[in-house]
Amino acid sequence: MTSGVEQTKPGCPFCVANGLLVNAPVFANDRFYFLDSIDPDLPLAGMIVPHRHSETPFELTPVEFAALPEMLERARQHLAGHAPNGFTVGWNVGAAGGQEVFHTHLHIIARFDHAPDAGVGIRRVLKYSRLEHFS
Repeated sequence: MTSGVEQTKPGCPFCVANGLLVNAPVFANDRFYFLDSIDPDLPLAGMIVPHRHSETPFELTPVEFAALPEMLERARQHLAGHAPNGFTVGWNVGAAGGQEVFHTHLHIIARFDHAPDAGVGIRRVLKYSRLEHFS
């Protein structure tokens, strides 16, 4: 097993060494970097991405997990200037779980009381999606 932040997968859009990032990292520590959202439907959001290539959070090392709280706090502070009333934080794991880029990344989404989806958590979205799918 290779250790260190240099481990990449050729062609992966989130492996910095591949030069395929659409936008530049906003901040980083020795294990992760943060990207602002480029999704026009989620402008006040971002992702925490490990420097080392892994496909799911289940592959993160204890050292990487230890570096994650600092990045979560920095992401919260970064988005706090927009005065969100809450956040949705989550991983999409595997194609069935909604993962589209197979390099581990943690979504941080600012949420607001005045938004149409205010108060709708991830479980509720999944529950209604399943009900519609099976009806």
